[in-house]
Amino acid sequence: MPSRKFADGDIVRGRWPGSSLYYEVEVLSQDSKSHLYTVKYKDGTELELKESDIKPLTSFRQRKSGSSSSSPSRRRGSRSRSRSRSPGRPPKSIRRSASQHRLFFSYLVTQYSLRPRKEEIKFEEIISREERNVAKEPKSIRTFDMTSTEPEELEFGGGIGAFSIMIGLPVMLFMLLLMCKQKDPSFVNLPPPLPSLASLWETRVFGVCLLWFFLQALFHLLPIGKVVEGTPLYSGRRLKYRLNGFYAFILTSVVIGTSLYWGIELYYVYDHFLQFAVAATVFSVALSIYLYVRSLKASNNELSPGKSGNIIYDFFIGRELNPRIGHFDLKYFCELRPGLIGWVVINLIMLLAEMKVQGRDTPSLAMILVNSFQLLYVVDALWHEEALLTTMDIMHDGFGFMLAFGDLVWVPFVYSLQAFYLVSHPNEVSWLFASVIIALKLSGYIIFRCANSQKNAFRKNPNDPRLAHLKVIHTSSGKNLLVSGWWGFVRHPNYLGDLIMALSWSLPCGFNHILPYIYVIYFTILLIHREARDEHQCEKKYGLAWEKYCQRVPYRIFPYIY
Repeated sequence: MPSRKFADGDIVRGRWPGSSLYYEVEVLSQDSKSHLYTVKYKDGTELELKESDIKPLTSFRQRKSGSSSSSPSRRRGSRSRSRSRSPGRPPKSIRRSASQHRLFFSYLVTQYSLRPRKEEIKFEEIISREERNVAKEPKSIRTFDMTSTEPEELEFGGGIGAFSIMIGLPVMLFMLLLMCKQKDPSFVNLPPPLPSLASLWETRVFGVCLLWFFLQALFHLLPIGKVVEGTPLYSGRRLKYRLNGFYAFILTSVVIGTSLYWGIELYYVYDHFLQFAVAATVFSVALSIYLYVRSLKASNNELSPGKSGNIIYDFFIGRELNPRIGHFDLKYFCELRPGLIGWVVINLIMLLAEMKVQGRDTPSLAMILVNSFQLLYVVDALWHEEALLTTMDIMHDGFGFMLAFGDLVWVPFVYSLQAFYLVSHPNEVSWLFASVIIALKLSGYIIFRCANSQKNAFRKNPNDPRLAHLKVIHTSSGKNLLVSGWWGFVRHPNYLGDLIMALSWSLPCGFNHILPYIYVIYFTILLIHREARDEHQCEKKYGLAWEKYCQRVPYRIFPYIY
């Protein structure tokens, strides 16, 4: 067993995670298995450091300033203290802000450091050059922000992968819809008979899509529902959002109910379902083009941290983080309104179409199960609308083709695939099997809702007395990682609940064809990618704390995939 280099109680200097700065710390203990040292900074912060990140005091030379270094959150000194404003506030003077930033960075590098003198001089030259560049910039873009950094590696296979997805997803969608109309929707019969291009477009259908979009926008703009602040973004901003998704759903239900009472034939949607998918796709592409063009005029602190500089990739992933027209947030609106509520309306239309096509007086048990399960899912999302503000979609991803097509096309037309399938391919479900499916759905929903509620409550207020029993791991970023409750059993327990529910939506369709299970297959692939993405982001963000978290919670939903 290797001998310890530092003993408990030693006063040394430890490197602050993610930087080259060393601060005075006290060694508290060492883990015999991981060989990590637990150290305590002057402000009370306790972190685990590798031995290579700890240096004896004799390795450093004192600068003439004579001020002693403490942890980053406790730096003091009249000459070295930065007075720059927070990222969310506009600077009073750019010349003053630049000099303050220079003073702050100069303070950092002139404290106890292992940098050779040549590197310090080079660093000073870089700061001076940055000041000159700032002075040359137009006033409209003279801001200091952290969103201008470009990602080290591109997701989804970069520009080529993004282009392939933008072509492949619409083609896949239309193939699935065409197969559902076939008498034998087996994959061995691919490709299905293709309709003429002229028959795929109807101006009236496109008009109905526009009417639906702007009707939901009108409901969203109504002054009902509370207004809340979102979580701090990378630029430090906290945007305000009005939570009235559930009210919009109630108003939509009234509109649909009134339409049925007046005898409006909703079967038209089923009869022109493919044309509606084409119209929605055209609208999502047009919206994506608008979003990309307007993002070219956006300031740096309004851009997504995922932007790359690659035109195709940025068009796909989105350049602007939260594009707004006045107070109307386009991304937030599209996430829950037109597509999600439209999914429920399409399911209802399929239920009515089943009764008409099959000559039924009442809908089948299979169709009732599919409609009920997915209705519960949508109502739950709208009722817990505030939880959307803590998701990666809102906080990290820009608004481009990926979310526009996903929200406005993929969700309403692919997620309703089971109901669309049952119209032409009825399946009789026994009450015993229905009971098993219901039990499966409820178990998945309980896992999904409890795990998400616990996560969202903790993110909203970690000091909530109701959460005092939960155990956490402290990180250098100031945030804590949950290692008990639902999040102590397995990483991403909400994904597990989501998958169980997805399976319960497909089971009422029977086992004659794999087509109704396409959603489960797609969703599994999506969650594998999302879990890998989350793991990579957390590893970069939390460092050693994430390694410790992985030791405490070793079980994953997909342990051997990546």
